[in-house]
Amino acid sequence: MSKLPITPDPWTRLRSLTPARLALGRSGVSLPTAEVLRFGLAHAQARDAVHEALDAEALAHDLQLAGFQSIQVASQATDRATYLRRPDLGRRLAPSCAQLLKQAAPAAPLPLLIVVADGLSSLAISRHTLPLLQALRPYFPTLREAPVVIASQARVALGDEVGQLLNAALVAVLIGERPGLSSPDSLGIYLTGGPRIGLTDAWRNCISNVRPEGLDYAEAARKLAFLIAGARQLGRTGVDLKDDSDTPALESRTPMPELSGSD
Repeated sequence: MSKLPITPDPWTRLRSLTPARLALGRSGVSLPTAEVLRFGLAHAQARDAVHEALDAEALAHDLQLAGFQSIQVASQATDRATYLRRPDLGRRLAPSCAQLLKQAAPAAPLPLLIVVADGLSSLAISRHTLPLLQALRPYFPTLREAPVVIASQARVALGDEVGQLLNAALVAVLIGERPGLSSPDSLGIYLTGGPRIGLTDAWRNCISNVRPEGLDYAEAARKLAFLIAGARQLGRTGVDLKDDSDTPALESRTPMPELSGSD
C-alpha cells in the first residue's frame, strides 16, 4: 500500500521568525497537546518571573567587579506578596532607606542617576542590568562615579524619591517589566527629569522590551543617550520630549550633542 505524501506545514517558516503564538493548529475542538504544553511552560515562566525575589547582593557583587558602585534600598513593601497587592507601597522608600540616601547625598548635584528596580521581573534585572550599563559607558564615561541604586520591591515611581534625595537632575530607572507569555525577562527604562515625589507618568520617557530578543543593549543605550541629550536641551522630560532617534532626516539636521563630557 502506497503512503500518502506528507504536505509541509506552510506556517513553519513564519513561526521560526517570531516567538508570537500563531497558527497553533487544533486537535478536534482543542489545541494540539504540544501547544498546550508550550503554553503551560510559558505561563509558568511568567509567574516565576513575577514572584522570584531579586538577589540584590549578587547583583551588587557583579556591579562591583565591573567597576560600578552601588547602594541597596527597599520600598515600603516588606515582602513580595505585599508588593504585588499594594503598588502604592512599592512607590515609596522604607524610612530607614530614605535616611540612608539622605546621608549619602553628594555635595554637588548628580547629572544622571541610575536606579535598578526589580519591578515585575527580577529575572530581567539579573540578566540585563550589567550588559546595558556597559553599553552606556561610551556615552557616559563618568557613569561609574555615581552609585547605582539597587531597589527591591520597587515600582517606577520609587526613582522619583531616590532622585530627589540624591539631588539628581535626571534619573533613569531600569525595571523588570510585566512578563508576557514569550518574554518573561523584558527590561524597561524610564527617564525622568527633575525627579521628585508626586510626579506622574506624563513626566517620563519609556524605552521598552530591552533584551537580546527585543531591543538589544547597544540600541537601547543609543536611544537613552539621545533622550538624555534632548532632556538637557529641552529642560524637561515626558510628553514634551520625543524619541526622534530613528528619524534620519532629523538626525542629519540636528546631530546629537556630545555627551562624553557632560555627565
